[in-house]
Amino acid sequence: MKMNTYVNFSGSCAEAFRYYESHLGAKVGMMMTHGQSPDQSRVKPEWKDAVLHGRISIGDTELMAADIPNAEPMRSAYLTLRVDSDTEADRVFSVLSDGGQVLMPIQETFFASRFGQVRDRFGISWMILRERPMPPRGQVSSPPATRDNG
Repeated sequence: MKMNTYVNFSGSCAEAFRYYESHLGAKVGMMMTHGQSPDQSRVKPEWKDAVLHGRISIGDTELMAADIPNAEPMRSAYLTLRVDSDTEADRVFSVLSDGGQVLMPIQETFFASRFGQVRDRFGISWMILRERPMPPRGQVSSPPATRDNG
């Protein structure tokens, strides 16, 4: 069994997939349009080129998506990209925030060297994360040594 995330767009799925392919190194695995559906009697002419079902790989995760009328942007769910460097976190955040809305600027936090949240130009909410290494379980990090002036 495999679990995948499925997101809906209101007509920009193919454009989003091309954008992610170009800027995130994603690979489109499948993209079928409403115009390819066997029963064309229910497909409005303006939806013929809209995506009926698509699948894209980003890193080692597959994301599925489609265009549906009146799709709402994601509000309380995020796609999270964990990256291997601060530089990559900054680059990905910049790419996804271009034309989108920054929800939390990319910054250093207590749990990550880089963390930020953005809703991209297609309405998809993202978290960009470069986690800090965690100390071994049961071990508490010591505060930095201070100089004794006494």
